[in-house]
Amino acid sequence: MVRRASATAVTPRTGPAGPPFPAPVLCATLGAVPHAEPEPPPVTDAELARRIAARPAGAATAEEAELYRRLAPRVRLYGLRHLRSEAAAADLVQHVLVLAIQKLRTGQVREPDRIASFVLSTARLVARDLRRATARHREDSTLLAEVIETMPAADAPPEPLDLDRLRRCLDTLAERDRTVIVLSFYDERTSGQIAGQLGLSEGNVRVIRHRALAHLHRCLELAHAGGWS
Repeated sequence: MVRRASATAVTPRTGPAGPPFPAPVLCATLGAVPHAEPEPPPVTDAELARRIAARPAGAATAEEAELYRRLAPRVRLYGLRHLRSEAAAADLVQHVLVLAIQKLRTGQVREPDRIASFVLSTARLVARDLRRATARHREDSTLLAEVIETMPAADAPPEPLDLDRLRRCLDTLAERDRTVIVLSFYDERTSGQIAGQLGLSEGNVRVIRHRALAHLHRCLELAHAGGWS
């Protein structure tokens, strides 16, 4: 007679002297990962710009601060490359980003989705204006020093001249005379070089320069004496 093996019940495994493993522990034991909510995608620069443009002015201060924080390093790097000055780069960052945010607030940015391109274009224009202003300042300063040096000591004014005075006097010169003065004292060209550039003789260049300097002397003296309001 053949015996049949009796079926035995299989009971779930439990921990030592305790109830079955909790669900998270069981998942970890089996190599499963508990379900987690997916993280929201990061907000892009374009989305920040759209939010600023869509809200009333000053109502998106958090978005404005974040956009400023993100774009400031890019503008600063551009300023360092093209202006070669830490101070000038810092001024560029503030000027460009404040202007960009103001234009976003007032709806003057046609494509907020391209805010990074807009900021870069603005940085180029502002940097160009800064370079021109710097060059003009150097030109005026150099020319002012040259004019003062050519003045007779007895005629020297009792107080320093200013660049605004000099600029106004330069504007009273004829175009050719002003060009000769600038080429002589700012570009440091010789009379021969200026003559070749303007199609004049060297003698004419020297006469024009002499008369232009005399005109500047008189103009500056008049300004100092109170001839200008």
